[in-house]
Amino acid sequence: DDIEDNAFACRVDCPITPLYLYGAGHVGRALINVTHDLPLARHWIDIDQTRFPEVIPEDVDQVIAVNPALIPQHSACGAIHLVMTHSHQVDLDICAAVLKKNNFSQLGLIGSATKRSRFISRLKEMGLDDDALGRLTCPIGLSAIGGKEPFRIALSVAGQIAEWTRKPIYLAEKL
Repeated sequence: DDIEDNAFACRVDCPITPLYLYGAGHVGRALINVTHDLPLARHWIDIDQTRFPEVIPEDVDQVIAVNPALIPQHSACGAIHLVMTHSHQVDLDICAAVLKKNNFSQLGLIGSATKRSRFISRLKEMGLDDDALGRLTCPIGLSAIGGKEPFRIALSVAGQIAEWTRKPIYLAEKL
């Protein structure tokens, strides 16, 4: 931003952040649609093939996992994990696994402040400390984009992902 008028600047890298999206429900489907152009390597996880739509974008890695909480053990370092499955227990297990692995950049959980409070209490019972629990973002999404419709929630979450992945590196040279 402090580049002089007689300089040329261009982005020299475009980091691709691994994204693990747990849940192929309505919000997950909408989120896959609105994150297409973000710099993400998208992995979409659910428990059964029938939970996914018939058509999956070519750049999305579809993962069927009987126990999605095993995925974080094998996840890429620096990944974003978004948790929005059909089950609070599955959500809790995934969040615990991500927090215990502790190699992620962001962990987002769909839900309310009440859900966050319940999850924090249960995660503490599992032995996670306040530092780890402070890394859980719930509710996830930009509050400026309100509404309960799946596409609005997806836009809100995509906006937050866009903020998380905004790490431009510029090369500037005087002309």
